[in-house]
Amino acid sequence: MLNFKMFLPVICLILILSPAISYADESAVPSKVVKVVKGKKYCTKGWECSTPSVYCCNLTISDYFQTYQFENLFSKRNSPVAHAVGFWDYESFIHAAALFQPLGFGTTGNKTAQMLELSAFLGHVGAKTSCGYGVATGGPLAWGLCYNKEMSPSSIYCDDYFKLTYPCAPGVSYHGRGALPLYWNYNYGPVGEGLKQDLLNHPEYIEQNATLAFQAAIYQWMKPQKKGLPSAHDAFVGNWKPNKNDTEAKRVPGFGTTMNLLYGDSVCGQGDIDSMNIIISHYLNYLDLLGIGREEAGPNEVLSCAEQKVFNPSYTPSTSS
Repeated sequence: MLNFKMFLPVICLILILSPAISYADESAVPSKVVKVVKGKKYCTKGWECSTPSVYCCNLTISDYFQTYQFENLFSKRNSPVAHAVGFWDYESFIHAAALFQPLGFGTTGNKTAQMLELSAFLGHVGAKTSCGYGVATGGPLAWGLCYNKEMSPSSIYCDDYFKLTYPCAPGVSYHGRGALPLYWNYNYGPVGEGLKQDLLNHPEYIEQNATLAFQAAIYQWMKPQKKGLPSAHDAFVGNWKPNKNDTEAKRVPGFGTTMNLLYGDSVCGQGDIDSMNIIISHYLNYLDLLGIGREEAGPNEVLSCAEQKVFNPSYTPSTSS
């Protein structure tokens, strides 16, 4: 029979040390540092929000979006038939997002508003990197992040019109790469400048580094595509206020306008077409999977861009191939 008295000193030692162990665990959690400047609060909060910002006074993305949720959204990305097995992961996304959280990415508003933006952004990502099809295992919406690059480019996507500002590097192809695929030298150039990476000469960096691939996508979400236009982020979270022309063009803050800004008339202003509905379906599915519910997406005129006049009508670049 075991003698209880033999274990009494050990038990006492554990009880004595327990508060210290608990305190050590709590101190590992980043504390929020608040400063008030001219009546406005600015916060920092660990590595995700290391730059003082009003947005960092809110939750950070890792507060409400965990690894298991990322796995649920992109459950088939590492299936043997996927084309980017082992490339995309939660840690790469969170580290990429840390660059933009002080600017409001996923940190604007209350928890529901933050999760709505995260779902919207990832809805675009899932749709644009999916290899899902109608009878795919797990359903067509489970195959986001299947790709990290265009598999069979039909062009090198070099537009000589931009030879003075973003000249094409010899032997380099600017085909689609990333979580929101980048195409053309005139897109690789400015995104590279924004991220302080030489993507014009080395577009392949995007398919070699998942954090950079996510950063390039978030940069496109946060940065206006053209001077005078809102960013997709501002259009979604309500920072953008439509003017009279926008109202007449049926452009309103919400998910539909993010599609208009990112894709123009390849998706919007053409009625109820598949290319638009696929993106919407990913967004609604992610809202459900994250427990927000698709009813939070709003009415159809907010969700869709079917009847919107596009901000940027198509223009045909001069192609070198």
